[in-house]
Parts: sequence; structure tokens; C-alpha cells
Amino acid sequence: MSEPLLKVDSVTKNFGGFTALSNVTTEVGVGERFGLIGPNGSGKTTLINCISGMLTNDGGNIIFDGQNLNGMKAHKRTAAGITRTFQIPRPFHSMTVMDNLKIPIEFLGIAGASQKAIEDEAMSILETMGMADKANGETTGLTQIELRKLELARAIAAKPKLLISDEAMAGLTGNEVDEVLEILINFNEQGMTIIMIEHIMRAVMQFSHRIICLDAGELIAEGTPDVIVKDKGVERAYLGV
Repeated sequence: MSEPLLKVDSVTKNFGGFTALSNVTTEVGVGERFGLIGPNGSGKTTLINCISGMLTNDGGNIIFDGQNLNGMKAHKRTAAGITRTFQIPRPFHSMTVMDNLKIPIEFLGIAGASQKAIEDEAMSILETMGMADKANGETTGLTQIELRKLELARAIAAKPKLLISDEAMAGLTGNEVDEVLEILINFNEQGMTIIMIEHIMRAVMQFSHRIICLDAGELIAEGTPDVIVKDKGVERAYLGV
């Protein structure tokens, strides 16, 4: 059996006297589509922030591609192959859609790459997103789904081994959710490992090979979508019954 791409080993995070994560242990395999669910305040975003380097875990270890990430800055983790989206898209509004993509491509690209090569790569990603016609437009004119796609595109432009999609479908219609799902599955089929954090249960169940559920900072369930949907602990966490 191959070594997992990501290992989360007894990770704990405290904010003063509040424990946001308590000894969370799990792992994500190479090429896996991995779902992370839990009610509001369960610790999902805290865990992702610890993995991506926005927060420092107080206990435990995070191992990525065989390397312990403890103490590593966020931009170094990006260079190592971890990228993420944010629940609220954060484009550079003073730049065109194309220029928003050129930044991560240039940051992690091949030294000395021509502007044409960088622009060609950015355009290729925009074509995959169905946004090629928006390349030279300003981000202020984008619709909600276009902003979500741009957020994904910027993360994908860094060529991650692991993409963390944090509520990329929030506020979208049913058809738009399906559109984003198709994009994510397409990149996974090309070899990208993806963690999906999502409140839209239909989406996360359809997407994931395996799912974990957090509640009050603790891992309460782990398994395939069929197992998770029948788990009594998950039902209590969401419905309080």
C-alpha cells in the first residue's frame, strides 16, 4: 500500500481556553477525493488553516509528501504542493482575470519562462473553467460562479499536488454546483488530490471517495459516503437528535 500524501497525526489547536481541534488524526491518499464535513464551529476551517499554514497547530504533526510541515510558512507549503481556496473569493480587483492567474504561475513557474508561455498557461486554465472570454476583463464584473471559478483557477495555477477546496460552491444554484463538481472531478482525474470542505451535502457525497466528520473539534466519523450518511453520530451533530 502506498504512503499517504497527507498525514494528520493527533493535531490539536487551542485559542486561549477554547480547544478548536482535539487530537485529530486522519490521512489522505494520493489521488483521493476526500470530503471534510461538520456543523458550523466544528473545526473544519481550523484544520484546513493548520494544514495550509495559516495557523500553527499546538500539538501533533502534519506530514505532507513525507515532510513534516510543523513550523513551515504558508508560502513554503504552497511551493511544496498545497494550495487552497477561500470561502470568500479574494481576487486582486485592480488586475484583470488573466493577471490574477499569472501571479501564482510566475511565483511557482520555471525560472526565465516567457510572458507568452505564462499567458498561454493562464489561458489554458481559463478555458478549462469556461472563462476564456473573461481573460482581459476586470474581476469586479464577474458573477458569483465566475468568482468561485477564478478562486479555483488561482489555486490550480500553482500546480498543486493537494488542492483544498473550501466551500467553493457556497451560494451557487444546483446547475452551478454541478458545473464546479465537474471541474474538480476533471482535475482529480488528471492526478490532483483534492480535499473538499462543503455544506452542500449532495455535492460532497457525490464527490468524495471517503469523508470525515468533525464535531466540536473532534473527529467523530470516517468512511465512505454510504457509511457516513447512515452514521448516528453524524446525524446527531447536524440535527441535534
